[in-house]
Amino acid sequence: MSEPLIFERGQPGRAARAQHPSQEHSCDLPEAALRREAPLLPEVSELDVVRHYTRLSQRNFSIDTHFYPLGSCTMKYNPRGCNSLAMLPGFLGRHPLAPVGASQGYMACLFELQHALQTVTGMSAFSLTPMAGAQGELAGVAMIRAYHVERGDTDRTEILVPDAAHGTNPATATMCGCTVKELATRVDGDLDLDELRALCGPKTAGIMLTNPSTLGLFERQIQAISEIVHAAGGLLYYDGANLNAILGKALPAEMGFDVMHINLHKTFATPHGGGGPGSGAVGVVDKLKPFLPIPYVISTGEGYRWAGAEDCPKSIGRLSAFMGNAGVLLRAYVYIRMIGRQGMSRIADHAVLNANYLMTRLKQAGFDIAYPQRRASHEFVVTLKHVAKSTGVTAMDIAKALLDKGFHAPTTYFPLLVPECLLIEPTETEGKQTLDQFVAAMAELLEQAKHQPAQLKEAPLRMSVRRLDDVRAARQLDVRYIPSGPQHGVEQSLRSGD
Repeated sequence: MSEPLIFERGQPGRAARAQHPSQEHSCDLPEAALRREAPLLPEVSELDVVRHYTRLSQRNFSIDTHFYPLGSCTMKYNPRGCNSLAMLPGFLGRHPLAPVGASQGYMACLFELQHALQTVTGMSAFSLTPMAGAQGELAGVAMIRAYHVERGDTDRTEILVPDAAHGTNPATATMCGCTVKELATRVDGDLDLDELRALCGPKTAGIMLTNPSTLGLFERQIQAISEIVHAAGGLLYYDGANLNAILGKALPAEMGFDVMHINLHKTFATPHGGGGPGSGAVGVVDKLKPFLPIPYVISTGEGYRWAGAEDCPKSIGRLSAFMGNAGVLLRAYVYIRMIGRQGMSRIADHAVLNANYLMTRLKQAGFDIAYPQRRASHEFVVTLKHVAKSTGVTAMDIAKALLDKGFHAPTTYFPLLVPECLLIEPTETEGKQTLDQFVAAMAELLEQAKHQPAQLKEAPLRMSVRRLDDVRAARQLDVRYIPSGPQHGVEQSLRSGD
């Protein structure tokens, strides 16, 4: 049964009166900017609104309700205690413009968070100001460029990026005025060192890597890569999106990385997804510390203060208002204090264990693993290339059908170099029972692909919204409500199940 639009629940004159302003307020807008007619809004009671949006929320998939093996995104359970403590009155009521003297407790938390991130990565200093992973990448490449410019090495404008990298990597490098050089991945999942040597030269500013890679594989040649790039005069940038796999086990600084960002919203207890909120804290080795974005917290011995332009004249500057995303930073701080050093190591233990268990079980169920000779890190890639060729059932069909089974789909068609792929990340917070249920569902779909492929092409069949025309929805998006006639476009499609 489709859910009526909120407009269709209304009646003329019905309203939530308790929410209305108690009196008319003066308006300083110019006459030309004022409405001539009242806006078209649904006329519903408060109870209608609450029930309508509660019902819609109950139809959503979320990490609180379903297994969410979205590879590369680390969609894991986030302890509610972290959120509660981040919302203590002293934190929640603090104004961003509050003076330093009235913000010492908050600043102490951020200072200790900076130190904790240094410890877990081996970096010399951290700035918490970037508001997302992509902005952390931007800060990282900007610092690499600033470092070379400071040394008078202005011709270093080439950034090397693996062909399996996150799409934000080449986009970030381009935004920083660099030219991207793509690096090939060998059939065993490691980078091609011969191609790396050929591409490195006097124009090389650096290389952007995530280790483990988006293939779910630890780059076994990382020390050789570091030596080659550094010998050419370049720097190494670490995309911290996959940090879950190595927490407490390996330090990016010891791998040879010079600068990195951490997705605090993936690894450290902030709900991930929906476009935010986020935090892309950036860490650097000593030689890049002068270029860190400001502000960050420094200790004076008697308290804490913000490091500003007067402290860091070579800084790449501000990336966000104030000190970044306060809620995300506080949740990360509480989470780190809660799990401690040993907890960090357990995160990696269970993330890697779950991924390898799930990969082995799916292989036993008949699925093709993209890199069957390699151990998974925190995620792994399944390819449905042979299934698609023999049955016509694609990775997208399997992804849609999983919704009917009560599971959110893994990441589809990424990394791009693996055909018909699913990138699966179980994370460390899922139990064996859930993983076994997921394997059973995947096995059932594989059998269905062999014997009833046409049905899978129509999936999902039991959701409130059936399969949409993605291309039409993107190119002809129309979410207007037209009260005088039949609805058109996406809203009508959603209601009718087209």
